[in-house]
Amino acid sequence: MEVDSFAMNGGDGPTGYFVNSRFQRIQCDEAKALLQCSIQKHLVLPLDSKMSISKPVFRIADLGCSVGPNTFASVDSIIDAVTSEYKAKCLDSKIPEFQVFFNDQARNDFNTLFRNLPAERAYTAAGIPGSFHGRLFPMASVDIFHSASALHWLSGVPDEVKDPLSPAWNRGKVTYVESAPEVAEAYKAQFQKDIMEFFNARAMEIADNGLLAILMLCRPEGTAVSCSVAMDMFECLGHTLVDMVNEGLIEEALVDSFNMPLFFPTASEMTEVISEIQGIRTEVVEEIQCLREKSMLGDTSTMSLQLRAITEEILNKHFGPGIIDTIFQRMPQKFEEYLRSPSFAAEKLQNLFLLVKKVTVSSG
Repeated sequence: MEVDSFAMNGGDGPTGYFVNSRFQRIQCDEAKALLQCSIQKHLVLPLDSKMSISKPVFRIADLGCSVGPNTFASVDSIIDAVTSEYKAKCLDSKIPEFQVFFNDQARNDFNTLFRNLPAERAYTAAGIPGSFHGRLFPMASVDIFHSASALHWLSGVPDEVKDPLSPAWNRGKVTYVESAPEVAEAYKAQFQKDIMEFFNARAMEIADNGLLAILMLCRPEGTAVSCSVAMDMFECLGHTLVDMVNEGLIEEALVDSFNMPLFFPTASEMTEVISEIQGIRTEVVEEIQCLREKSMLGDTSTMSLQLRAITEEILNKHFGPGIIDTIFQRMPQKFEEYLRSPSFAAEKLQNLFLLVKKVTVSSG
């Protein structure tokens, strides 16, 4: 499957994702207890009838790892939960070795990722380049999959949205917020296709009784697809680009042909897809209200750096490098305007936690 490939900003400099992913770390910290409790409750230890280790290596994969450091904290949380479950059953001597696979697009800065691996860690590490919208691992080979702040990325912008002759042509917009209904429908259809492919691939790759833990920004149940503070942040980028068109700094056609490959679902939009796939089932569904972190939803310079860390490559690819600094010099002011507007409501910002389990499909 062809995927529009781009990655978060590499390196560990001032505009890199490594130092500009605090909001994502806050999300993981808020979900840490839920992640660990869910794993401990639903984990089936790979032991035979004689309480011997039937699988000496326990494999974990983090999908959409970027360059760190958040992926390291998530992996540590998972390993702690698994280890605690062995100890709770007085099986300290049976704890397996851990192997962790860090996955992201081939364009990801794996050099920075591995350069910053914790020196003291309880696992061996390997990188797996490629899109998580398709197959990445051998059949039934991974015991626990994990993905945080990644599944809102689509495999690409819907074709209809890029077609000037389509009713879904998204002229002058970069997201489906405040766009024609056909645009939102095209994005939702693309998301459903992508997420179905994601879960179909994982259903084949998860080991028997294995788990898949997902943490992602979502929107409240029963709301329109455009109702998301997270998407509003990207809409601010679109308004900035339009301002620059009006000032003659960017060609209008370039903005008309640019769209962000993003979609934020509801919990039911995720679980409905899972229910259609044989071999996996949803065990835990929790919506987590995001804390209104002053250093994130208030410090517009921090917000701008965060946005730059996750969008610079895709913007550079479309507009060229010469305009990037100008865009992000303007973003703090645009965020200030947004945070003062009636449309801003922090209560709309929430995370979705899902735990999915591999189950045996009855032949009857």
